[in-house]
This record gives sequence, C-alpha cells and structure tokens, in this order.
Amino acid sequence: MRLPVKNYSVKEVARLSGVSVRTLHYYDQIGLLKPLGRSDAGYRHYGHEELLRLQQILFYKELDFPLKEIVDLLDEPGFDLIDALEGHKAALLIRQKRIDHLIQTIETTIQQLKEEDIMNDPAMLYAGLPKEMGTTYRDAAMKAYGKDKILRAETELLKLGKEGFKQLRAKWKAVNDELFKRRGEAPNSPVVQVLIARHYQIIRQFWGTAGSADAQAEAYAGLGTLYTQDERYCMREGKAQPAFASFLRQAMKHYAEHHLQ
Repeated sequence: MRLPVKNYSVKEVARLSGVSVRTLHYYDQIGLLKPLGRSDAGYRHYGHEELLRLQQILFYKELDFPLKEIVDLLDEPGFDLIDALEGHKAALLIRQKRIDHLIQTIETTIQQLKEEDIMNDPAMLYAGLPKEMGTTYRDAAMKAYGKDKILRAETELLKLGKEGFKQLRAKWKAVNDELFKRRGEAPNSPVVQVLIARHYQIIRQFWGTAGSADAQAEAYAGLGTLYTQDERYCMREGKAQPAFASFLRQAMKHYAEHHLQ
C-alpha cells in the first residue's frame, strides 16, 4: 500500500520515523538521504520515495551496517527494493533466533541464581551474549593479551562467586553511567579523572590484575583506543556512542600518562 502523495516536513519525518531532526540534517549533509526539495524559506521537505529510502537506512542500521556502506548500497545502479527487503527479513529472522537463545540463557541463569549454583565455568561469564561479544570476544582477547592472561582473569572472576561478580558488574555500570553523564566535560578535568580512576580499578578486577605491581598503563590506554575502533564497547541502549568513546579514550590516555607511568 502506497502512502498518499504528500510532502513531509523534516519534523514530520522525524516524528514518523523516530529519527531526530539533527540526524536527518546530517544524513542530508553526507548524501545518505537528500530531501525531495526545499521551500522558499529553505526548509527541507520529503516525499514517498525519501520515506522508503529512510526505511532502508533504518533497516541497514539495525543490522549494524556503517553509514558509508549504506550510502554505497542504496546508490548502486542495480539496487532492488524488494530484494533488499527480503534480505532484511532473512537477517532479522536470524537475529530473532539469537535473541530467543539469549532469553533462554537469561531464564536459565535466573533459575541457577535462585538455586545458588556456584560459578565454576568460564562460559558463565559470557553466556547469552551475541557470538561476537562472547566466543569471538574471548578469542580476540586471548590473541591480544595472551591466553594465560585471559585464563587468569577468568579464574579471578569466578572466585568472586555470583554475588561478587554481580556487585562488580553493578560498580562497572555505575561508573560508566556517571562518565556518560559527564561526556561533555574536559576529559582531563579533576572530576572526570576521579571517575576514570574508579574505572581503571574495576578494569583491573576484570583483568584479574588488581594486585599486580605492573600498572598496565599501555594496556589501559590501548583499551581506550579500542573503544573508538569498535562501537560495541560503548553502546548505550543499543545505540553506538562515538563521542562518548572518544571522550573515554582521551580521559583514559590522560590517566595512563599522568598516573600510571
């Protein structure tokens, strides 16, 4: 069913799609979604074809495609809307199965916690996460830091027990939430650096090196760089936060250089 012929203002498109006006302006700037035209006063307006293109953009974003790739895909001469929708459907069905598995894992974990099962398997540290944040993350960490270091970290985390691990995760969330609130402040400000100090100590616990004499300055600064290279590490409510990642990188680098050397 086609929408009635109508021109939509940028505010109407934002309301219909859930995409902010600022984002729509940005899509125009980078050539991802050009408006149908502009009014005499310079205001953007969009038609049916633009709404369909925006729908495609949102589907590709949901499937984690970078904006540059989305531009290239939509502007290909042979792009077919129906084929693209079929592809989106197939990909989302796969994701739905993964989410179903995640829900099942959560239910199993809740039951285990109610029964006060002990933590004795490293897989419990990753269970239910998407593959790329579970097995792949673990393998990548082993390659980057060495198998022995990762196994040591997992051993130390398992020693915490379920309640201890739960508390560590809560501390991690709390410090990240506070840092996110202050992402607009100077990364080297005293308040931010105090929070980063907490962040560093929690990271050391996750690494299993809290009692090590090695301050791991280079590794900690490198982690900040990783945040800017892989958006999954700074997601907030399912959305990438590149500005927050950059803020963390700068704050962590400053802390490493001025307090860990």
